Parts: sequence; C-alpha cells; structure tokens
Amino acid sequence: MHIQPSREDLITLTALNPFDRFPDGRPRVSDDLLARMKLVTTEEAWGVLRNHGYHRQFVGNWQETHPGKITVGRAVTAQFLPHRPDYHEAIQQVGLREGRSPVGGQNSWIIETLQLNDVMVVDIFGKVKEGTVVGDNLGTAVRARTQAGAVINGGIRDYQGLVQLADINIYMRGIDPTAIADVTLAGINIPIRLDGVTVLPGDVVLGTPTGVIFIPPHLVQEVVAWSEDIRVRDEFGKLRLNEGKYTSGEIDVPVWREDIEADFQAWQQTIKS
Repeated sequence: MHIQPSREDLITLTALNPFDRFPDGRPRVSDDLLARMKLVTTEEAWGVLRNHGYHRQFVGNWQETHPGKITVGRAVTAQFLPHRPDYHEAIQQVGLREGRSPVGGQNSWIIETLQLNDVMVVDIFGKVKEGTVVGDNLGTAVRARTQAGAVINGGIRDYQGLVQLADINIYMRGIDPTAIADVTLAGINIPIRLDGVTVLPGDVVLGTPTGVIFIPPHLVQEVVAWSEDIRVRDEFGKLRLNEGKYTSGEIDVPVWREDIEADFQAWQQTIKS
C-alpha cells in the first residue's frame, strides 16, 4: 500500500503522454506550452477536446481568491475521504513509513510534493465546513512551490490572508473559518473526480473566469496551436472588415471562401517576413 502510485503505474495511467516525465512518472508538459496556454480561452480548449471525444473535462461555478486571473499548470491530484478510524490510522502509518512529515495534517503531504508550475487539484467531496484544505499559511506554501495555485472541491480558510497572495489563484467551493477535520487522504496523483470530470495527474489545468478545464497532455499542443491560429485569423478578419473589403457575413463563418483563405495565407506571410 502506498500514498502515490508507482512510476510504472503512473506511466501506464498516462500512456498517451508525448512529453518528458517527472521522476515519479507524472507527465511534464513543457514550460513553453504552459506559457502559451495562458492565452487560450476555455471555449477554444473545449472545442478541441470535444472533437477528440473528451466531453467531460470542464467544471464551473467556482469561487476564486483572485477572480479574472488565469491559472495554468500541471495537475497534482489528491483525494480525501470521510474519516474512518481504522483507515485513517492505516494511511497515517503508510505515510510515516514513506518519510512523509509527522508534523501537520495529511493535506501538507500533498503540498510537499508540489513543484514550479504545478496546480494542486484536490477532491474533498465538496466539503466546506471542516473541509478547508488550505489557509493563508499553506496557501503561501502552495504559492512558493508552484507560482500557479490550486483547485479545491471543498473549502479554504483565512480568506483575507489568501487574497494577499496576488500571484496565484485558488478555485474553491466555499469559505469557512473552521480547520480541516474528520477526513483522510485517499491518495496523491491518483485519478480523481470533480463533479462530472475525471482528472488525471499531469493534466494541464486551465482556469479562467469561465471555470476550469482539464486538458490531457497528448492534446495540449493541438489546443495551443488551434488557439493561436484563431487569434491570427481574428486579427486578419477585423483588419479586412475595417478596410471594408469583406462583409461580416463573409468573415463570420466557420470556413472562409477560397479567395478569402488565399488572402489570409498571403497576409500571414507578409507579417511573418
């Protein structure tokens, strides 16, 4: 029994990953793609995922510590279960044998695994009262390690302190002054469920004002490329509309006429040269 799957199990779980991996086997989407992902809209990502049969990757109706801030990073997943004494003791002993800290709660074990550009994604079954995974101290630790943030299907506390951490964003279901209690960690970097979404370790998390979408590593490159193409086409379309060369009906269609597409390709070459 282990808190986290083995490297081999994580590789099997995320077999379509085309990128490097962390030593534990979690997919490591490149920092360059993560940076480019920050300009992607939820709808652009959703469209690509839908086309590949991934229809259940978006979760909405969150509260945020920093509304409007875009959050991007690699998922480190974790799940909590309602407390049961014998199970809790078994997990505690496993964690101690694995060298996890005996000081603090099991929520700290998750934070201690985080790295730069990670996003901590935690399912604590929507519990807010006594389901507060982070406060301002642990939130500061998340910021220091990730520079990204967290997605918590549960609660936070110390909201007034967390809003001072301006360079990260935390998505949560609610705010409560109570400390986390009566829960037990089920595992780290395991498949978890947030509402109707299955999240795997290493998924790219894209958090926007719309909500949070989880992108499998093997689709990240396509999502970014699709978004970048749309942005260039939008620039061209607005330019030609301002010039009066085409009508709105000619531009605002899924596929342009051959002459408009040819005009776009020629214009694109001029801006690249």
